[in-house]
Amino acid sequence: MENPIISGERYTGQEFKNARLDGHQIISSEFVDCTFNQCSFVETELIKCRFVNCVFRDCDLSLVKIPETMLPSICFEDSKIIGVNWTQADWTSAALGKPLHFSKSTLNHNTFIGLSLKGMQILNCNVVNVDFREADLTGSDFSGSDLTDSLFLHTKLREANLARARNYSINPGLNDLQAAKFSMPEAIALLYNMDIELTGEDADLESASQ
Repeated sequence: MENPIISGERYTGQEFKNARLDGHQIISSEFVDCTFNQCSFVETELIKCRFVNCVFRDCDLSLVKIPETMLPSICFEDSKIIGVNWTQADWTSAALGKPLHFSKSTLNHNTFIGLSLKGMQILNCNVVNVDFREADLTGSDFSGSDLTDSLFLHTKLREANLARARNYSINPGLNDLQAAKFSMPEAIALLYNMDIELTGEDADLESASQ
């Protein structure tokens, strides 16, 4: 389907399927309770748009630009979302809706620096080289996600769930991990940034085998 979306229009309860908006510019459009299935937004500019309670399934939003766009209660499923700077969006209404939700998606090379995204869900996703520095992710859920090379610095992860998350590098001294949940053996990675020496049965066995 060619571009079915017009700037300045309001869409309610509409389903968009196989829409191709690559490189298009959409300004001041509003989407309420809409579903996007197998749509492509590669390098699309969504300027001052508003998405409320919308779902993106099997979509490609790589390098999409979202300046001053509002995204309350948005859900991404099985989608590719690469190289997106979420700090461009307008988050003033974020607390009024459900937290951002990502599942079984690829979020590589995204930026969330300094954002307050309490309760955000990133479930069973590839989250490689994503910047979460100085973000407030209190109560967020990263279950089952791969966090290889993602950055956490002065990040609020209070009551966050990182059980079954993997490949993360989080310095407990430089991040707020109060009441956060981790699972073994991945949680051992938290010790790598601490000036401590591990001793015990496992260490003795390893020395004996050398």
